[in-house]
Amino acid sequence: MTTKRIARYGLLIALALILSYLESLIPVFVAVPGVKMGLPNIVIMFALYSLGTKDAVIISLIRVVLAGAMFGNVFAILYSAAGAVLSLLVMTLLLKTKRFGPIGVSVAGGVAHNVGQIIVAILVTETAQIVFYLPVLCISGIAAGVLIGIVSGIVIERLKIEDKR
Repeated sequence: MTTKRIARYGLLIALALILSYLESLIPVFVAVPGVKMGLPNIVIMFALYSLGTKDAVIISLIRVVLAGAMFGNVFAILYSAAGAVLSLLVMTLLLKTKRFGPIGVSVAGGVAHNVGQIIVAILVTETAQIVFYLPVLCISGIAAGVLIGIVSGIVIERLKIEDKR
C-alpha cells in the first residue's frame, strides 16, 4: 500500500469519524431507535465513487469499528456493521448498472442499511415483531438517502471525481 493511499484512508476515516460525532450531537425527534441522518455516508459515497468498492468497504468498516468503540458499544458496532455491509453491497450493485445517480444509490443504501440493522435486531432479540419498525426506518432511510445523495453528488461533481463504474 502506498503512502498516498494510507494518507487518503486516514483523512477519509477521520472525516467520517468527525461526521459520526457531529451526528451524535444532533437530537432526533423520532420515537424509533436507530434513526439517524447518516452523515458519515457522505464520505462512503465519495469513496465509492472516487476510489472504488474495495476502498469504500475498508473505510466504512474501519469507521464503524472506531465510531462504535468511541461513541457506542459492541451492539452499536454489530448493528452498524450489518447495515454498512448490506448498504455497500446494494450501492455497489446499483452503481455497476450505471442506471442510478448518487441520489438513487444513496437512497437504496439508506434503506438497505436499515434492513441490515433490523435483521440483526431480530437475531439478537429473537423477536420477529421488530420488523414492524421497518416501515418507519425505510421512510427515514429514504429521507436521509436523498439528503446524503444530494450532498454527495455535489461533492463528487465539485471535485470532478471520475466514478468507478
